[in-house]
Amino acid sequence: RLSRYTSTEHTKYTITMSDVIESTASNNNDSTKSSSKKNHNKYRRDKPWDNPSIDHWAITPWDEETNNDSLPGGRLLEESSFATLFPKYREKYLREVWPLVTKSLDKYKVACELNLVEGSMTVRTTKKTSDPYIILKARDLIKLLARSIPAPQALKILNDDHHCEIIKIGGLVRNKERFVKRRQRLIGPDGATLKALELLTQCYILVQGNTVSVMGTYKGIKQTRNVILDCMNNIHPVYNIKRLMIMRELERDPKLKEESWERFLPTFKKKNVKRRKPHQLVEEQQKGMGEGGAGGASNAGGKKKKKSYTPFPPAQQPSKIDLQLESGEYFLSERERKAKKLGEKKIASMEKTEEKRRARELEFVHPSKFEEASVGGGTAAGAVVEANRKGSESGVDAKDDVDRLAKKFAKKRKSGGGGDANDGDDAATDMLLGSDKKKRKKDKKRSKSD
Repeated sequence: RLSRYTSTEHTKYTITMSDVIESTASNNNDSTKSSSKKNHNKYRRDKPWDNPSIDHWAITPWDEETNNDSLPGGRLLEESSFATLFPKYREKYLREVWPLVTKSLDKYKVACELNLVEGSMTVRTTKKTSDPYIILKARDLIKLLARSIPAPQALKILNDDHHCEIIKIGGLVRNKERFVKRRQRLIGPDGATLKALELLTQCYILVQGNTVSVMGTYKGIKQTRNVILDCMNNIHPVYNIKRLMIMRELERDPKLKEESWERFLPTFKKKNVKRRKPHQLVEEQQKGMGEGGAGGASNAGGKKKKKSYTPFPPAQQPSKIDLQLESGEYFLSERERKAKKLGEKKIASMEKTEEKRRARELEFVHPSKFEEASVGGGTAAGAVVEANRKGSESGVDAKDDVDRLAKKFAKKRKSGGGGDANDGDDAATDMLLGSDKKKRKKDKKRSKSD
C-alpha cells in the first residue's frame, strides 16, 4: 500500500497495487493496438487479374490474330534503334549469314543493316512493327552474333521463351595465367564440364575471350551465372554440378516441393592442402644431397637454422655513393666512368667467350680422359689441356711420316728415270704433298684462333 500527502490540502490518498497493475495493463493494450499492422488493402478494389487460376509468370506471345494484341494508335510513335560493333574476324561469316538474319527479322517487321566500313550491325523498328518488345530481342540477337555464336542458335533468341546474358569474366581475376587456367577449368577436358552444365541448366553456353554468352530460361541463366562466378572465384564447377544434379532429382518428388532442401544438398568446405613442389626444386634438392652429403641434405630439406635473437637492429647497408667513394669511382669524371664500365664489360665478355670455348672443347674429349683426370686428382680443364698436348704431339709424328714417304717416292722416281710406270707413284706423291699442305693450313688457323 502506497500513501502520499498533497502539499496544499493535506489530504491523504491511498493507492493499492491492484490499481497500478490495472493501469499498466490498459496502457499495454493501447500500445499493441497502435503497433498492429495496418491493413493496406483496406481501400483496394478487386482487379481482373486477381484470380488464382492465372499464372502470372507465364509469358504469352504477341499475336495480333488470335489474342487481338495491338498497339494504341496502330503503330509505334517513335523509331527505336540499336547498334553494336563486331570484330574483324567475324566479317566473313556475317556476310554469309546476313540474308538469313534479314529474312528472320522481316517476319517481325524489323529492319537490319550490316555496315562493313564501320564494322557494325544495326537494328531498328519500322512503321509496320507491332510488337513493342521485339526490338530488344533484335538487340540481343546482334550482340550474340558479335560474340561468335552461330546464326541458327542466335536466331532462337527471337522466341519469347528464350533469354540471354553476356557475363563478363575478364576483370574477375587479376593474374592472366590464373585467369586462363580457371577459364579452361570451366570448359573441362574436351568440353565435358561445359556440356554437363548445359544439360543440367538447359542453356546454351559459349566461352569466348573475356566473356561467357548464355542462352536459355531465366532460371537456367541464373544457375549458370552462379557456377561461372564461383569458378572464377576458385571454386571448381564440379561441386556446383553435383549440387545441381541433386536438386534435379529432388524436383521430381512432389512431397518435397514445399520443404527445404538444405539437408540433402552437400556443403563443401575449403581445405588448405599442401601443394606439391615444382620438379625444378626437387631436382636441386637431390643434387644438393648428392654433392654436399649430409650438409647438402640439411640445406636441401628447406629447414632454416634459427638465428640467435639480438635486440640490436642490423647494420645499415652502404649506399651507392659510399661504394663509389670506397672504390674511388666517385672522383672520376663522367667520361672516365664510362671508359671504366666499357673496359669491365670487355673483360667480362672475354671471360665468357673463354668459358664457351672450353665447353666446346670438352665435347671432343674422350670420356676416358675425364676418368683418368678424376683418378689422378685433376680437373676437366686439365684433361682438355692434356688431350690438346697429346693431339699436337700425334700431329707432329704424322707430319714426319708424310715427309719420309714423299722423299721415298721422289727417290724412286729419280732412279726409274721417269716414265708411264711411275705415274701412279707421282699421283700418290702429289696426294701426300697436297694433304700435307692442307694440314699445315689448318694448324696455322688453329694457332691464330688460340
